[in-house]
Amino acid sequence: MSHQPTTPETTASATSGAARHQPEGLTAGLVFLLAFAAGLAVANIYYAQPLLNSIADSYRAGVPATSVIIVATQLGYASGLLLIVPLGDAFERRRLIVACVACTAVALVGAALAPTLHVLVALNYLVGLASVSPQLIVPFAATLAAPERRGRVVGTVMGGLLVGILASRSLSGFIGAHLGWQGVYYIGAAAMLLLAAGLRWKLPAQRPQQPVALPELLRSLWPILKGEPVLQRHLLVGAAGFAAFSAFWTALSFYLAARPEHYGSEVAGLFGLIGVAGALAAPIAGRLSDRLPARVVNGVSLGLMVVSFAVMALADWSLGWLIAGVFFMDAGAQGNQISNQSRIYALSPALRNRINAIYMVGFFVGGAVGSVLGSRALQHGGWTGVCATGAGLCLLGLLALFVRTGRRKTQDAR
Repeated sequence: MSHQPTTPETTASATSGAARHQPEGLTAGLVFLLAFAAGLAVANIYYAQPLLNSIADSYRAGVPATSVIIVATQLGYASGLLLIVPLGDAFERRRLIVACVACTAVALVGAALAPTLHVLVALNYLVGLASVSPQLIVPFAATLAAPERRGRVVGTVMGGLLVGILASRSLSGFIGAHLGWQGVYYIGAAAMLLLAAGLRWKLPAQRPQQPVALPELLRSLWPILKGEPVLQRHLLVGAAGFAAFSAFWTALSFYLAARPEHYGSEVAGLFGLIGVAGALAAPIAGRLSDRLPARVVNGVSLGLMVVSFAVMALADWSLGWLIAGVFFMDAGAQGNQISNQSRIYALSPALRNRINAIYMVGFFVGGAVGSVLGSRALQHGGWTGVCATGAGLCLLGLLALFVRTGRRKTQDAR
């Protein structure tokens, strides 16, 4: 089953001035708000990464046990994508976004108060479960955007999301070094409460085109995946890329702490600032996705990630190699993700939330697998093992991108 892109009912006539190519109501300010909200909300699932070594010291736990925090958060996020994001095709979307943000604040406070590592793992699962609002925000923006501008709008919002992912590590590392890891969670909770109030005030209401009951929504996910070769391909490509990305970030704080300099969470977080520069690739990737085939944009992006892991493998000799590699890895990861989402959002406006949910479940399951592989690779193969694992996962993504099936040969131009 293949769908041609159509204009959402929420798309209105173009306005004059700077926004004349966008639907009425989709101002530059609203696009910025959506990008900011996506970045601030997604940050919650990455706060723990530069803090892992501090958390391990706090609970007197080892690398594998503490790394489960990241796996639990990503699996919680995948669960939310499966159970909560499809509700965007059944309920008013602004209300759903605000509710998720408010619930995230509650889960963060609980995590800060966790008395044991096991309780912290469980509460981080709930943090991930509630933090799916960015995956409601991205299709919210795509629905408002005119088809010829959709890649650019999605790229802008995704740029904000990636800045949130990367800046969260820097802020988390800095705050954790001065206020302890619990302080990071308390500040994150306060930010979520303020964001919920702001979104309720500024976002327009957005109702689904054809509301569907939850049981029917869940039953429809497998037939949608089975019938969309483009979705299948980009799910595999996205999962492989994010697995490589997660393998690196899960291992980084332990690697830095084990170096002769014994770097702490603040230095681990600073690498997030280097990666923020990679978010500059978001608008570029969005424009290229509107003009070029997926094989070009995704292929170059994943190839850039393979090169970045080869560069970072030299980090034992100099941190300069690590700095350069982080920049290129994050640029490649962003280009890969933008291209994937631009393709899948063009499939069917009426199914957009469910298509996004299917894609992002696979994406974060890939991330969870990558986190496990990254911690195991560090334990058994050292930093070289982590880089080899990341490069290998990217090569799997390239394999999924370029291997054709009979049904997919006609889809290659998309």
